Amino acid sequence: MEEKVLILDFGSQYTQLIARRVRELFIYCEIHPYNNPPQDLSPFKAVILSGSPYSVRSEDAPHPDLSGIRGKLPLLSVCYGAQYLAHFSGGKVSPSNIREYGRANLSFVASDEAFFNSIETGSQVWMSHSDTIKELPTGGVRLASTYDVENAAYRIAGESTYAIQFHPEVYHTTDGKQLLSNFLVDIAGVKQDWTPDSFVSMTLESLRKQIGSEKVILGLSGGVDSTVAAILLHQAIGDQLTCIFVNNGLLRKDEFSSVLEQYNGMGLNVKGVDASKRFLDKLAGISDPEAKRKAIGNTFIDVFDDESKLIDGATWLAQGTIYPDVIESISVNGPSATIKSHHNVGGLPDYMKLKIVEPLRMLFKDEVRRVGISLGIDPELIGRHPFPGPGLAIRILGDITAEKVSMLQEVDAIFINGLKRDGLYDKVWQAGAILLPVNSVGVMGDERTYEKCVALRAVSSTDGMTADWVDLPYEFLQKTSNDIINRVQGVNRVVYDISSKPPATIEWE
Repeated sequence: MEEKVLILDFGSQYTQLIARRVRELFIYCEIHPYNNPPQDLSPFKAVILSGSPYSVRSEDAPHPDLSGIRGKLPLLSVCYGAQYLAHFSGGKVSPSNIREYGRANLSFVASDEAFFNSIETGSQVWMSHSDTIKELPTGGVRLASTYDVENAAYRIAGESTYAIQFHPEVYHTTDGKQLLSNFLVDIAGVKQDWTPDSFVSMTLESLRKQIGSEKVILGLSGGVDSTVAAILLHQAIGDQLTCIFVNNGLLRKDEFSSVLEQYNGMGLNVKGVDASKRFLDKLAGISDPEAKRKAIGNTFIDVFDDESKLIDGATWLAQGTIYPDVIESISVNGPSATIKSHHNVGGLPDYMKLKIVEPLRMLFKDEVRRVGISLGIDPELIGRHPFPGPGLAIRILGDITAEKVSMLQEVDAIFINGLKRDGLYDKVWQAGAILLPVNSVGVMGDERTYEKCVALRAVSSTDGMTADWVDLPYEFLQKTSNDIINRVQGVNRVVYDISSKPPATIEWE
C-alpha cells in the first residue's frame, strides 16, 4: 500500500490544488474536512493544513483537534494553518495594514534549512490573506520573509512542524513544488510510489476482493473516466461485467452510434439503450440548472434499475466517479462548499438494490488519463475532451426541447470538428457550445432576423479545478462563426467566452 499524506480542509479555494501538487510528486494524499478527520492516523506519514476564508480571530473560526498530529507526525500548515498555530500557541495574529494578496518575493530565506533547500532569495510566492503573523508562537523559528511579511515561514523548534503564509500549491509560487518536495520527501520521508502502474495493480486486487464472483453493470458514456473504469473492471472480473451505454437524448451529434462502434473490438460486453424520449419527457418545462441535473440523475437511476433487472445476478453498479466529483459534492460547515451536485455521487435510492463500486474515486482527471495509458487504451480515446454527465442539458440555458438539442448538436459539431481539422483539439482541455436564452437582431440577405445566440467555450486546464480560456486564432473563430450562422438554421450570432475559472466555471450551468 502506498504511503499517504493527509490534507485537512478548512474551506480554502486552493485545497484541491494542494492535493494536485502532492500527487504530482507521485505521493498519494487524501482530503478530509478538518472537523471529520480519519479516526486512524496510522496510514499517514505527514499532514498538511489548508488555508481558509475564515480569520483565526473570529468566533466561528475552524478549530481542529491536532492532539494526535502535532509533534507526532510531520506537519505543514499553510496560510490559515500557519496563523492558527501562531494564534493559539503563544504568538500574535493581527489584521494586515493592507490586504496581502497576489505575487510577492522572498526577501529573506534561511538557506541552511532543509525546508528551503534549492529555494533562493527573490523566489516568487503567492499571498492570499487579510491577517498577518506579528509574533511567532512559542518555539517558533523564522525561516523566510517577504518585503511586506516578516514571518512568511517558520518552524517549531523540537518538532517537525512547519508553517507558511503563502500558497505553495498555486502556479504563481514558482518554487512551490520544490517546497512541498522538501517537506514531504526530505523531512517527512514519504516514499514517491504513487504511479499509474502501482494504482492499476492495487486496484485490480481490491476490485477482485470487493466484488468476488458477483456481476457488475457499468454506465459507459464514451468519455475517459467511464472507459478507464470499464477496462479496469474488465481486467479484474472479465465477463462478470456488463456495460450499458444510454442515449439520454443529450449527447453530441451522432455520438450514440459512434461510441458503440468505438467500443467494438475492445473486448467489453456493451449494450446500447436508447432512452432519449424518456429523458426529454422528464426535462420538459424545467429551466433551473440544479433541477435539470437532478431530473437527469434520477432518470439515469431509473434506466439502470430497469436494465439491471434484465441482467440476472447483477448486484453492483460501477461508476466513473473521480476525485473532483467527490470533493465538489462535500459540504461540512464551510470546507469545500458544494459547487454543484453530481448525479453519480451520494449513493442510490433504497428501492435500487445495487451496491456501488467506484474504481477511480480517488483520482484526478489527468491521473485517470495516465492510468488509461498504462492500461493500453487507444490514445485518441484517452485524449478526448471531458463532457458533462448531464450532457447538452446544462449547455442549453433554460428549458430543454428536442429542437434546441438538435440545434446545439449542429453548432457543437461544427466547433469540435473545426478544432480537429485545424490541429487545435489536442491543445484544448475542454470545448463546447452553449445555447443562450437570448434572441438577437440580425440581417441575412435583405431580411431582418430575430434568432438565437450561441457562445463558444474553450479552456486549458489539468483537472478542471481551475481553467484559463484558450486564445484561439481569430481566423479560426471567424470561420467557425460563419459556418455556424450559415449552416445552422435559427442561429444568427456567435460569441466567444473569455472567462477563467475562478471566478467563472467551465460550464455555464
